[in-house]
Amino acid sequence: MSLSTALGIAQSALLNTQRQTTIVSRNVSESSNPDYARRGTMLSKSPNGAAIVDVRRSVNEVLFRQNLAAMSSWSAQNTLLTGLDRLDIDVFGTENANSPARLLGELQQALQTYSGSPSNVSVAETAVERARQLVSALNNGSNTIQAFRGDIDRQIVTTVKDLNTLLADFHAANSEVVAGTNVGRDVNDALDQRDAILKKISEIVPVSAIKRGANDVMLTTTAGVTLFETVPREVTFTPTAGYAAGASGNSIYVDGVPLTSGSGANTTASGSLSAMIQLREDVAGGMQAQLDEIARGLITAFAETDPLGVDPDLAGLFTWPGGPALPAAGTLENGLARVIRINAAYDSTVGGNPHLLRDGGANGATYIHNTTGGAAYTNLLISYDNKLSAPMAFDAGAGIAGTVSLSDYSTESIGWFSALRQDASRATENKSALMMRTSEALSNVTGVNIDEEMSLLLDLEHSYQASAKLVQTVDNMLAALLDAVR
Repeated sequence: MSLSTALGIAQSALLNTQRQTTIVSRNVSESSNPDYARRGTMLSKSPNGAAIVDVRRSVNEVLFRQNLAAMSSWSAQNTLLTGLDRLDIDVFGTENANSPARLLGELQQALQTYSGSPSNVSVAETAVERARQLVSALNNGSNTIQAFRGDIDRQIVTTVKDLNTLLADFHAANSEVVAGTNVGRDVNDALDQRDAILKKISEIVPVSAIKRGANDVMLTTTAGVTLFETVPREVTFTPTAGYAAGASGNSIYVDGVPLTSGSGANTTASGSLSAMIQLREDVAGGMQAQLDEIARGLITAFAETDPLGVDPDLAGLFTWPGGPALPAAGTLENGLARVIRINAAYDSTVGGNPHLLRDGGANGATYIHNTTGGAAYTNLLISYDNKLSAPMAFDAGAGIAGTVSLSDYSTESIGWFSALRQDASRATENKSALMMRTSEALSNVTGVNIDEEMSLLLDLEHSYQASAKLVQTVDNMLAALLDAVR
């Protein structure tokens, strides 16, 4: 080997070491960046020993796809649970203080106390007050649910705007990757940026990435709807100005195709948008329907009856804008919980008589049961208490099927929501664990390990020392040769 060849090999080794050191240093500096993929060099033989021919990112397409799916699933589940937690506090209050089941139980206790002291007007007032508290909870609960649906719409508007922005950012990053690939430029930073944007998109909608030539990528939802192909596809949503019970909200459209809602406590939704639709329609709509059915049950259970069975049953303690007629039996009356109220005939604050609850007659003389005016009369009070425990037909469309008592229905309603929330909480924990495991597995393959990088730096230092020693040796030999020639 000639001295010039040895010197060329040494110089090549120094250049390779310099570039490798720069890459390893970059790896170390980006070790805390979850969106950074570790860089490594590809070496090839050359006339002067070896040369770096490429700098490659550490990738694992299978783990990356699994991580995207896990993130999308967790985002939907977390969105659902957050909404359920908010509804629980806003509608039912702390420790279910405002739940219809609890307030109905207090009303039953007040009726039983009243039947034990039927001549006591203050006890009668207490029974009416318990009824008023129950009505207030139904009114406020209904208003809160519809306000919640409006808030969800506003969140959807913001999220859709964010998604369109992310798709525009993805377009810019993808264009840089394709252009750089076509001219042989290093596009690793742009690839990192594109993958980071893809992760954020997956938290909003479920996404599949289809790779094409020149590192180009096409995006679709998991349902096959195009999100991005050369240019972003538009995601649109029109919020509803104000919600009424039973009214459906508008759909979210991806490239003109409506986005599918999730279902179930362990939601089938992927991405926060599908979970928001589920909250707005299925969860909030189901809660509203059950409140409406409880309101219908109250109006029916406390209806005044003609002792002779001639005149029709009419609204008694509880009434509604359609009163004194009763709501149709076994049929959901949308929005009834919002408009149910205490019959003024029983309300002493507006000149009513609470003892009508004992005697009857709010709808005229033909509805009086205590015809003798006895102060110890309790038959009507006992009948109301019994009706709350008697089977009643409820509309299956509200989510609780069957013929049960109003007391049982109100208990099943809070049980339905509590079970939904508990199951959603468990599912969130499971999906969070899956997301963390896939993220960790992906990081183990594509992320930076400080110990490995520092060990590599030590090897590069030794390589540099060896190359420098070789240069020094060649320099000494050349100096000796020149001295001999002189």
